[in-house]
Amino acid sequence: MSTEENKTATDGQATCTIIRSKEAYEGKQGLTYFAGISAESAGARGICLHLLTFPPGGRAKAHLHENHETAIYVLQGEAEMWYGEGLREYAIARAGDFVYIPAGMPHLPGNRSQTETCIAVIARTDPNEQESVVLLPELNGRIRRQDASL
Repeated sequence: MSTEENKTATDGQATCTIIRSKEAYEGKQGLTYFAGISAESAGARGICLHLLTFPPGGRAKAHLHENHETAIYVLQGEAEMWYGEGLREYAIARAGDFVYIPAGMPHLPGNRSQTETCIAVIARTDPNEQESVVLLPELNGRIRRQDASL
C-alpha cells in the first residue's frame, strides 16, 4: 500500500489522505482484502474502508463484529449471506446492492458463483478493522448451499 499524503498536517491535525492500495491481506474471517482506509493507513478514528474480493465459490468463516456496524456495496457478482441466530436467515446481494450488518450480528458471507469473482466495498465503524472480529467456529457447519433460483 502506498500513501500519497501524510496522515497529519504539519500543525499535528489530521489531513486528507489518498491510499493507492497495492497490498492485500487475509483477515481473520478467511477473506482477502485490499488494504484501504484504516487507523493504520490514514489515521482514521471511526471508520475503515476496504475492497473485498471473493474468489468463485469462496466463503468466509462465521463471525461477528463486536460493537461495530458494517456497510457493504457489491460492485460485481453475487454475494450470499447467512446471518442471525444460528445463521438461520439468508440473503442474496447482487451488483449494485447495499448491505447493512448491525454490530454483534453473526454472519457468514460467500460468493454464490462457482465461476465468477464477487467484489465489494466494505466499510466498518472500527478504524482498526480486525480488532472487533470474533470468530464463531461453532456456526461454520450450520449452513447449506441455497437454491440458485433465489
